[in-house]
Amino acid sequence: MEVIGNLETDLKSEFKASGINQTLHRIYLEIKCNVIILTPFQTIEEPVINQVLLAEGVIVGEVPNSYYNLEGINKDNALDIIE
Repeated sequence: MEVIGNLETDLKSEFKASGINQTLHRIYLEIKCNVIILTPFQTIEEPVINQVLLAEGVIVGEVPNSYYNLEGINKDNALDIIE
């Protein structure tokens, strides 16, 4: 295998809910390159994309006085909350 061309890198950031008052923050380095695979009968060119986790942290906020999980509620079934 042999790398051809240049490497392309990009920083990616991701926020994900992690509980009532916590947010998980991750920073990735995305690496893209093309490689040539040399075999006795043919040469194959393939792109390779990989992500490397650089940093991960939990952001903690205040605990709310009340919490309502309204996931899946829309205007058609909003009255189901009251019942």
